[in-house]
Amino acid sequence: QIVMFLDYDGTLSPIVKDPDSAVMTEEMRDAVRGVAQHFPTAIVSGRCRDKVFNFVKLEELYYAGSHGMGIKGPAKVSNRKAKADEILCQPATEFLPVIQEVYKTLTAKMKSIHGAMVENNKFCLSVHFRNVEEDKWDTLAREVRAVLDGYKELCLTKGRKVLEIRPSIKWDKGNALELLLESLGYEGRSDVFPIYIGDDRTDEDAFKVLRNNGQGIGILVTKSPKETSASYSLREPAEVKEFLRKL
Repeated sequence: QIVMFLDYDGTLSPIVKDPDSAVMTEEMRDAVRGVAQHFPTAIVSGRCRDKVFNFVKLEELYYAGSHGMGIKGPAKVSNRKAKADEILCQPATEFLPVIQEVYKTLTAKMKSIHGAMVENNKFCLSVHFRNVEEDKWDTLAREVRAVLDGYKELCLTKGRKVLEIRPSIKWDKGNALELLLESLGYEGRSDVFPIYIGDDRTDEDAFKVLRNNGQGIGILVTKSPKETSASYSLREPAEVKEFLRKL
């Protein structure tokens, strides 16, 4: 039984300057739809769940947003036997007021740095510096850290030209993968083969889970060699689409 896990940005859609215009192609949507007809399929993203759903627009998928801090099952079931109960997992609900507060503070602070953008992903925040001049990156990081100094319940991680602010709870894409496998009734089964495709540092948590369990494979989307816990690589979203079609 194959179970498919897909990151969104840089995996199903190319990395673009404006995160709000990271739209996937119809061909990619067809490829994902095709896979979902045969195997339980989940999108696991750092963005908030509703935003990812608006990009993907496939109701038969599982969606894990905010690095798995908001998980929801399919609105409709395709022709597979797996359980499709709607899961609603939100382990970070108590942090919402603090995250909103930090979002307001950071948005005000980042106005002085040209090109910086703060994205509210509900259970976490993303400070994008893709469009910021390189000589301002250190200043931006210092400003962000200064704001977070007063919030011990939040932690800072780094992705591709983005700083992620998350609740300091042990919850990441690896946890989301395990929870989804468990809710599908696949926990502890040796005949299940999870495949996780992602391009970012945050996807490494999921790759590690697969490697430690000795089950399934992680596939890193990258054009250049990188240190990773994934087993294989694809160069870009176009190759991901080809892989999904062949699968």
